[in-house]
Amino acid sequence: MKVIKVSELKAGDRFSKPVYIDQDNILVPPNVPLKQKEIDRLIRWGIETVTTEGDLLSGDSSVDKSKKVSLATLLKAPLHQEFLKTYTTLLEGMRAVHSAVKERQSIDTASIDKIVDTIVKVLKDKREEFVQYIFFENTGESTFAQNALHCATLSTLIGMQMGILQHKLFPLTTGALLHDVGMLRIPESIVEKQGKLDPKEAQTIKVHPIYSYTIIKKELNYSDEVAIVALQHHERWDGQGYPKGLSGKQIHLYARIVSVADAYEAMISKRPYRNSMIGYQAMKSLLSDNGRRFDPDVLKIFIQSMGIYPLGSVVLLSDSSIGSVIETNPESPLRPKVKILIDPKGVPVEGASGEVIDLEVEKKVFIVKAVDPATLGS
Repeated sequence: MKVIKVSELKAGDRFSKPVYIDQDNILVPPNVPLKQKEIDRLIRWGIETVTTEGDLLSGDSSVDKSKKVSLATLLKAPLHQEFLKTYTTLLEGMRAVHSAVKERQSIDTASIDKIVDTIVKVLKDKREEFVQYIFFENTGESTFAQNALHCATLSTLIGMQMGILQHKLFPLTTGALLHDVGMLRIPESIVEKQGKLDPKEAQTIKVHPIYSYTIIKKELNYSDEVAIVALQHHERWDGQGYPKGLSGKQIHLYARIVSVADAYEAMISKRPYRNSMIGYQAMKSLLSDNGRRFDPDVLKIFIQSMGIYPLGSVVLLSDSSIGSVIETNPESPLRPKVKILIDPKGVPVEGASGEVIDLEVEKKVFIVKAVDPATLGS
């Protein structure tokens, strides 16, 4: 690994291999010209050196400027049109539900049931594509409606992987979709507070599962099987949760499922008070739980379903190409199927033309690391 002084870098410099800021962050992929703003950022951060296994390339970039596209565009383009309408409809539906709950207006539960039916259907038909879409379409700050929709999607995914019959998925998906509606009855000054909550504020937050249960059961007239998800989703496997301090299988299975989905969704979502994790980091965090917060069996099934490198993860391969995970491999989680976004020479691959590599078949190529798309520039 070569060490290069930041003071020696120039805008337009290209290297034959990725250039790293540190072990976990890429400055630029191979054959992609450095920008002055990237060099300025390193100086501002006090970073004096970067590393690479590659060589400095001479001459103009071989990448046609007219063909340059952002990584976000490469991730979204193939799936964008197919799922945009469905996702937008679901999101608008959830916003309407939340608005009605917040304003204490009457709610037509048929609209909620329609959202649930759509989630189940689209996951049954195109699981990988939809999961990849929803977690890469929204790169900005996450909204409350998105959190609910994403948690319901992940919970349904776990339920399907566990073999829960379709008619039994309905209460799971509905409970996941509505599990946090009680937060809409908590003062925004507390919910959106960026600093540490004082004891009184923390206690107020801990009441929201009870609010959610009451709304679902009394105002929306759903069954206890749906409402119990909201009441128990903050209970912990080790008995240290709230509101009742239940442990193990005292906690309803659906609440145990939503607990895992909710935690993962929270980690990968941007909040006003913190940045998001990439999927790989969030999965590592879940793996370190050791039976404290989550049901180990539910967690195992979630990891098998999503993979160590979850659907949509951006990864650096050993041939210096960069790709997105499009299909997980439960039997060999370190070897999923990857769609190439940037080839080994640093050339972006647009649309549906990107090569798909099954790492279980192509044994000579392997994942070097997961990368944060934000570190790859635009």
